[in-house]
Amino acid sequence: MSVTVDNVLQALSRVLDPDLKKDLVSLGMIRDIEVSDLKVSFSVVLTTPACPLKESIKSSCIQAIHDWVHPDAEVQVNLSARVTTVNRSDGSSLKTVKNIIAVASGKGGVGKTTVAANIALSLAKSGARTALVDADIYGPSLPLMFGLVNEPIRAIQVNGQTKAIPLRKHGIDLLSIGFFVDASKALIWRGPLASSALKQLFFDTQWGEIDYMIVDLPPGTGDIHLSLVQSVPLTGAVIVTTPHELAIADATKAVNMFNNENIHVPILGVVENMSWFTPAELPSNRYYIFGDGGGVKMANDLKLTLLGQLPLIAPNNQSGIYVDNDMLSASQQLQPYFDSIVANLVRQVSISNAQKQELKTALP
Repeated sequence: MSVTVDNVLQALSRVLDPDLKKDLVSLGMIRDIEVSDLKVSFSVVLTTPACPLKESIKSSCIQAIHDWVHPDAEVQVNLSARVTTVNRSDGSSLKTVKNIIAVASGKGGVGKTTVAANIALSLAKSGARTALVDADIYGPSLPLMFGLVNEPIRAIQVNGQTKAIPLRKHGIDLLSIGFFVDASKALIWRGPLASSALKQLFFDTQWGEIDYMIVDLPPGTGDIHLSLVQSVPLTGAVIVTTPHELAIADATKAVNMFNNENIHVPILGVVENMSWFTPAELPSNRYYIFGDGGGVKMANDLKLTLLGQLPLIAPNNQSGIYVDNDMLSASQQLQPYFDSIVANLVRQVSISNAQKQELKTALP
């Protein structure tokens, strides 16, 4: 069989995107096909730069060419990335932000900020352009966590408006109300002032091209949450809980808030934190301090995706963050857990956005 662009396309139409369950050709993921004798080259435009299955997709494409075009073909596959997102037509500074993901919990003390920070770290490490916004107006912790307390914020003029420039560390664009106030003083805001400050973080900032913006919400379901969902185009939310029944009860309230018919923000998944404790001297032992599998059961009962479970790690019993002057890092023991969580998360983002796009196309 002679090798042509048409039979290359026909072969690649047999390769399915593992998440979207549609073929690469109909999804518009195949570009720049070149054929010269038995040499075939083309590009596969992935739905996310953090795609965990890119090598599998590449191998499937090569196998399809060998199976359906020519067994001796020399195949070169170039991988690039296009983040699947719902088109935004607003003229605000968020128009260059492709996906905005809220990280929420029903109650405090479940490690929500730790999870949000490590999700951002793993996304940045994968090559995605990543931002992290500390939306906890009353108790911002991002400056301390990233060793940026008292770090000055720069501003520029854009079309006559003053725009803040996010700080950048570990490949992440960072912004927090804590960068603008005295870190040693308690922040006391009335509801309208807090909501106004939140909006300024998003709309009075010069964001560049961002693939994923992670928003660390305060615990609970209050004014800040309502202001966020009403003013910021969220892609979806991640719910963080421990296995404890009280944490599960409050996390369920957070799920119900996002599912409210007047809000309707997709739940991208659940992260169960502090799932078990393993002491350093007994690495094969697991102690379920806060209960066993409460977050797993909640995800199953509510028909949500379980993005992953995170253990407590000895000796500091921290869920993946340590601060050493200005250094923040996930512990080596926890890094595989967070990488797995992010792999599951980006799949859910791609699936959710594809479903939204299909619905938008189907509407008259």
